[in-house]
Amino acid sequence: MQTKTITTERELEQLCESLASESAIAFDTEFVSEHSFRPELCLIQVAASGRLAAIDTIAVGDTSAFWKMLTSGDHETIVHAGREEVCFCLDAVGAPPKRLFDVQLAAGLIGIEYPAGYGSLMWRVLGKTLHKRETRTDWRKRPLSAQQIDYALDDVRDLELLRNRLYERLDKLGRLAWLQTETDAWLDELRASRQRERWRRVSGSGNLSSRELAILRELWRWREEQAERRNWPVKRVLRDDLLVELAKRKSADEKQIRAVRGMERGDLQRSLPHLIAAIRRGIELPDDECPQFVRRESNSQLNMVAQFLASALNSICRSAEVAPSIVGTSQDVRDFVAYRLGESDTDELPGLARGWRAEVVGNLLNDLLSGQMSIRIRDPHSEEPLVFEPAG
Repeated sequence: MQTKTITTERELEQLCESLASESAIAFDTEFVSEHSFRPELCLIQVAASGRLAAIDTIAVGDTSAFWKMLTSGDHETIVHAGREEVCFCLDAVGAPPKRLFDVQLAAGLIGIEYPAGYGSLMWRVLGKTLHKRETRTDWRKRPLSAQQIDYALDDVRDLELLRNRLYERLDKLGRLAWLQTETDAWLDELRASRQRERWRRVSGSGNLSSRELAILRELWRWREEQAERRNWPVKRVLRDDLLVELAKRKSADEKQIRAVRGMERGDLQRSLPHLIAAIRRGIELPDDECPQFVRRESNSQLNMVAQFLASALNSICRSAEVAPSIVGTSQDVRDFVAYRLGESDTDELPGLARGWRAEVVGNLLNDLLSGQMSIRIRDPHSEEPLVFEPAG
């Protein structure tokens, strides 16, 4: 393959002009995420029509021409586990790449493990082994060696070929529409997650009261704003355990806040007026506006049925050549059982009862719950020991 390293805006513009007429563009990125609020993009690897390009984003600076090109025209964009790649595109131009084909999603829909790493897919689908010689590279450092660039390009070198093999299998199984459905849902969830406040994911917050959660939420919002402004990792601004401790104390008293072990840092001392204001907002919030403490009620009978059907789901999925983890989790099975037994806390149809998931597993699980189907063990030593057959 012809290989080129792009280091100037002019070279990037020329590359984008040549890619504009392509029918398929495969790309990947190298980035560093542990030192900043947002991942630092360091390299973009591109493959199309037998050509390879490594875009040195640090040298180029403005890469908006590339992202605009990806969102224009009528090409297919091929990625593997492309969450960060799509996020870079959304941040740059506000839209996702055109006609996304994620090989990780596609693999799950033909029965390969999900989520599967790129090296695993290359071996299982193409029989090729990828070398992991640069897994600890700091991609921010320059200059990049020829070996580092070659290693990075391995992630796109055969990406279109991998896509073609997966496409053939999807087409044979009649599942191309499934992939489109999953891609659309994945993009919708990605957009929503970028707007969602994740304060409930603060470690140690699971047993906080509603009032404590209100304080935690205000502190979390302050931390997010500070991290984005300084371009720091959020936990460098204020650790989760300190957020929770301040929320538990429910006090805006400066002396009590200063007394918390871990609050001695100079920048935190200077931020005390803002922390106090955030805590006060949580304390003064009306009761009916405080976040509700969420605890799922435990129903031992429902849980037992759900655990049994979760095992059945795995067997059904293997027979149907679809990865169980892309179909649903144990909680999805529990939600399905609760809905069918009239014990759900929502009227929304559960995921396993919608679309292709209902076709593959939902209808059969429903027949098992209603007694129309039964399960027996045919051969405990076989790969598929369970047999589903009409009851009676």
